[in-house]
Parts: sequence; structure tokens; C-alpha cells
Amino acid sequence: MDSPTGDGRAAASGPPVSPEPVPWQRITVGVPGPEFEARAPGQYAFDFPDSECDGWSTPELALRFASVRGAKHRYYRQPRQDAARAAMHESTGGVVFAVADGVSSASNAELGAVEACRAAVERMLELLSGDPRPLDFPDVARHAAERLRDLARWSPEGAEPEPHEIAARYATTLVAGVVYPDPAGPVVELCRIGDSGAWILDRSNGEYRALFDPKTGAGASVVPSTVTPLPHVPDPLEPAGARLTPHQVLLVGTDGFADPFGDGDGLVGSLFARGLAEPPPPLWLAHLLDFSRETFDDDRSLLVVWPHADGRAR
Repeated sequence: MDSPTGDGRAAASGPPVSPEPVPWQRITVGVPGPEFEARAPGQYAFDFPDSECDGWSTPELALRFASVRGAKHRYYRQPRQDAARAAMHESTGGVVFAVADGVSSASNAELGAVEACRAAVERMLELLSGDPRPLDFPDVARHAAERLRDLARWSPEGAEPEPHEIAARYATTLVAGVVYPDPAGPVVELCRIGDSGAWILDRSNGEYRALFDPKTGAGASVVPSTVTPLPHVPDPLEPAGARLTPHQVLLVGTDGFADPFGDGDGLVGSLFARGLAEPPPPLWLAHLLDFSRETFDDDRSLLVVWPHADGRAR
């Protein structure tokens, strides 16, 4: 408010001063890992940025995803080998998505993860435009596997690749799925190849329910040391499904998130229960996902879908 001057006029005030922006400090969970400036990845990895995120809403659903490079890859000059993609199907209003974790032993794991996600989303959109329910996930998985085969065919040798050759270059896990809007609550359908995970978070109490058998935590009797990824397509595929209430949120994540998350009853689960109570800005989800915790240095990807409580985008 302007203060009066001696002659009755209001003193002129200057322009408002914007607050100084404060850089985000990395979130620490428990004992932090080492801090260092990320090293530049190889010169031909420029198409795979350290971090990426996206976020948008439909009339019934809100979506966010983020993918961040782990400390191990930042230190050893390797690109991020996780990927995530999502799209809205125009006529049904469904949200289709894919999350992939390139297998570290594959020579071009980062490309395999991205292309598997792209192929899965493209095929799900095509299938929904034809016969929307139920979604033919074996077809989606075969389409993604064929994309990896096509990548291998484009090699300089030009020969028809053997399955083991495709896997050696582009092997990746994959979770593909769709969330359909429904008057009784959004319906989730998904499948997975490999060891990535999916969970339902109940925002009313902060509890999680795993949609796939976990590889760690109380529900796992054996912790597998290997996975069978694409281009192999299991028969049958491992499916999962759920119907979301207004208080529930769908999470889909790679094992870089799943391993420190465990069964969700620890510090990481608590952090994300608070952070996902409402859809955050996409950049904030990436910041949240890039938490520092000792020994957990893998790439992390997380995709989240919220139902709008009033059925309308806010």
C-alpha cells in the first residue's frame, strides 16, 4: 500500500519485486547416495536425454509420467535405458500407455525400450479403433516384438536376425495397458513382459496393492536374478486389471522404482503417497522420482493415472 507524503499525495511505489527462484534440492530418502555431476553419455546417445516427463488430462482422467537416468548410468557415461509413452484414444476417451526397461546387457537397450513403447501404444490405438474391448494384448506384444525385429533387420549386415541376436541388441521389459473411463469407475487393463510393476494407491489411507506378483517384498518367495524380456512373447501373457474408485491411483513403474519402493510400506512408499495425493506438475514428478537413496542407482520410470473425482478435467 502506498504511504502518504507530506503534501497529501501518495508516495509512488516501484514495480513489484519477484522472489528469487530457489533451485530444487534433490530429495533424500534415508541414507543418500553419492552426489556428483552427471558425466556426458556417449556421443551417439544424444537422442536419449537424462530425464523426460509428460502430463495432461482428459475429461475423466489425469496422467503424468517421468523417466530419469540412474546414478550408475550418469557416472559410467551411459544413456537412460528406461522409456514411457502414453496417448489418449479419441473416440473412447481411453488412456493407453507403455513403460519399458531396456535390459542392461543389450547393446542398444535404450533404443529397444523406446521402440517397444512406441510400437505398443501405436498398436493399442489401432485396436481400440476397431474392436475396443477386450484389448488383444498378445497382439500388442507381438507387434512390439516385431518392431525390435525390424530394428535388427536394418543393421548393416542386412541378414534376417536370429531371436538371440535381436535380444542381444534390443532386449527390453514392457508393461502395456489402457484405462477406460466408465460410469462405475475407470477400468484398468494391462499386461507385462519382464519384471516391471504396477500398483493401486489408495489416497485415503496411503496403502498400496500390487497388481502383479512382486519380485521383492512380503509377497515374493523367490527373487529372480534374470527376466525373459522382449522380443520373447510369453504364452500366456501375465495380465492384470482393476477398477479405480475416486480415491485410487494407478502406478506403473520399472524396477528402478520398484526395488526401493518394495511393498510400499517404507519411506519411499510414504514419499509417493504424499506426492501423488493430487496430480503434480510433470516436472515435479520427475524431481520426486529422482530421489537419492543409498545403493539404488538404476534408471527409474513411473507412470501415474488419477480419476477426476467430479468426472471433469480440472
